[in-house]
Amino acid sequence: MSNMMRDSQIMAQIKDENLGYMSDMALELAQMAEDTGLATLAYLFRMAALEASTANSVLAEPDDLRRQMTSH
Repeated sequence: MSNMMRDSQIMAQIKDENLGYMSDMALELAQMAEDTGLATLAYLFRMAALEASTANSVLAEPDDLRRQMTSH
């Protein structure tokens, strides 16, 4: 059972790192779009960065939600 817990922690860490990378990349693309005068595209990339940075706290697996609601 401890292997499953360790694996799920590793997967959660990888997910966090991937979301952070996506957020950083979207911000870089937003800056590039803004530098070339593409304000709408820059806005969309900023929204994508925001989505990636908050995805982990907003999107939880159903088991996580149940655990959060039942833990005291």
